[in-house]
Amino acid sequence: MRWLVAISVLLALYSCRKKENTLGKDLLNSNQYLNGTTTDTFYLGTSVFIEDSVVTDNVSNVVLGHYKDPVFGEFNASFYTQLRIAGTNPDFGNLNEIVVDSFVLGLEYAGYYGDLSAQTFEVFELTSPMDNDSTYYSFDHISHASTSLVDPNKTIITPDPLNFTLIGDDSVQAQLRIYLDTSLAKQFITSASNGSGVFASNEAFQNYFKGLYVRTDNPPLTNGQGGVFYFNLNDPGTKLTIYYRQSGASKTYDFLMNSICADFTHVDINRSNTPVEAVNNNPSVGMNEFYAQAFGVRAKIVVPGLNKFAKNQLIHRAEIHLPIQYQLGNKYKPGATVTFATKKTAASQGYINTGVTGAYAETKKEFTADLKQYVQAVINEDIENTGLIVSPRFFVNSAERIIFNGQNTINKMRPKIIITYTNF
Repeated sequence: MRWLVAISVLLALYSCRKKENTLGKDLLNSNQYLNGTTTDTFYLGTSVFIEDSVVTDNVSNVVLGHYKDPVFGEFNASFYTQLRIAGTNPDFGNLNEIVVDSFVLGLEYAGYYGDLSAQTFEVFELTSPMDNDSTYYSFDHISHASTSLVDPNKTIITPDPLNFTLIGDDSVQAQLRIYLDTSLAKQFITSASNGSGVFASNEAFQNYFKGLYVRTDNPPLTNGQGGVFYFNLNDPGTKLTIYYRQSGASKTYDFLMNSICADFTHVDINRSNTPVEAVNNNPSVGMNEFYAQAFGVRAKIVVPGLNKFAKNQLIHRAEIHLPIQYQLGNKYKPGATVTFATKKTAASQGYINTGVTGAYAETKKEFTADLKQYVQAVINEDIENTGLIVSPRFFVNSAERIIFNGQNTINKMRPKIIITYTNF
């Protein structure tokens, strides 16, 4: 089933109610607030929802890398992208006087997840075109050549996103630099110089060279090994560069990746025999612990007790507390925020964003958020009480994962929602 999380807010859900249910709710004086009733005795049903269709094109960065987690399974991300030429009809001069020194795919880091151990990187030429107007999902593939373009002597790279990268004498923002076989660079220079028209426009070039597929090809990992890296393809520092000498003078020519280029992340996740798979197959197991992970696993929380409120009860605050399992220093840390979505009705195909994010507190090891508008909408029957879907904020451009304590956890802290309300 393919569905998208609609980028909308619940404001429209509250705009058509009677005056006594909507107007003046945020204008109550402090005495009314202080005299409100507070309760935290709600049962929270916790489980997971595994999503099978995630749109991954036109996001802020792509994801690349491989890690294996004992709870979530094996996560393997790769990406596809078009290239654009830096300028039309470049003049490389006399081909007999050109020496190609290197051909480098430079990818500027936007972050990482996991460890910084060495991985084996591969780059392939696409054999089918991409289209910037098309929608691409995390399960999509574009056909590509079978032979990697990476220099066979430079396939193994230890990523270093924490330090500046030295290019010649220049220190630049951290990059993953993948050295390609120079034969392709020589092919490009020849094609630009033989009058074929390949470099006459970006359309002509993309018809000639359809793009790149970048992936890792690592030996089998054990639990706790590996890392995943985020790259901003729209950053000027991200490019494919020919480094060459013309009659002894050092020169460069760039191929660009930017917002005009089609690109998307492909992700394979093997959850076989993992706790995540167990909860998905048996939701009751999620009462012990439940999960969220980028590109596929969303946590689900249902609060049946909301149906006991009456329409004459005004919600001042509905603070949800979601404690997690995480030890400081663990390389698979939670992100800073989560998002909350819901369905308008049980029959709705898509989800709507509540417009609320939950913030992570390191000292308490929990996410918290004020869901008063969501709770009020349920009470007013603007939406059905179908539950909340909780996801890492960067669901389509990270590798973040979260282990939440369930209602029946053996750990000290349990999830709860604290609601303060008054009658009117």
